[in-house]
Amino acid sequence: MSGLAIRVLPCLDLDAGRVVKGRAFKKLRDSGDPVELARRYEEEGADELAVLDVSATIEGRETALETLRSLRSAIGLPIVVGGGVRRLSDAERLLEAGADRVAVNSAAHRDPELIGALAARFGRQCVVVAVDARRRPWPERGWELVVEAGRAPTGVDAVAWASEAAGRGAGEILLTSIDRDGSGSGYDLDLLSAVVAVCPVPVFASGGASEPRHFAEGARAGARALLAAGVFHSGALRIGELKSYLLGKGLEVRT
Repeated sequence: MSGLAIRVLPCLDLDAGRVVKGRAFKKLRDSGDPVELARRYEEEGADELAVLDVSATIEGRETALETLRSLRSAIGLPIVVGGGVRRLSDAERLLEAGADRVAVNSAAHRDPELIGALAARFGRQCVVVAVDARRRPWPERGWELVVEAGRAPTGVDAVAWASEAAGRGAGEILLTSIDRDGSGSGYDLDLLSAVVAVCPVPVFASGGASEPRHFAEGARAGARALLAAGVFHSGALRIGELKSYLLGKGLEVRT
């Protein structure tokens, strides 16, 4: 392998200790037990696991550490965890509880220096900046950064912010299209390509993938990691089957 193999990540969006899934960050519905799903994904060949506590920032609380500890004791996969990370001590608790990397979103927008502080303390490889983007309404162009789990528009250009976050010390960018989230219509390839073009660090594609071809399109647009939730939770697409498809299309994946 070249060392640039594409990673496949199922994502567990957590609310009150349960996995949930919705559409455009709204109308969340229960999708199962996080530990049971995580075990299945490890068996299927997932490369990593993303765990995002979708209500932690809104409710002003810390990510559920007990759920993370349960996941860590159940699986050996690397885990990236986000939600409610506001300061260095929050990240430290997550890493001590079993996270391999931490993702920051709203707090990084409020205090961009937090990104550099996290990188200096824990290493750039541990820092993921989550960028949730919504396409601006016509006739405006581009995408706006939205924080607080999709509830608070910022007026900030999402592509420029992703570039700035990488420059400040983010080791990876977790890029989610709010418009495509839960839609099943595929990643926003224009958004993904725009961010990949300005970021010197790996970019996760997130939001909208439901068919094998969507993942291949994301990889060809430059994503180094392909993230999805609902299509994996339902069992409509198995990770091993997806990897076989990607290999068949000439894309390098971890096996």
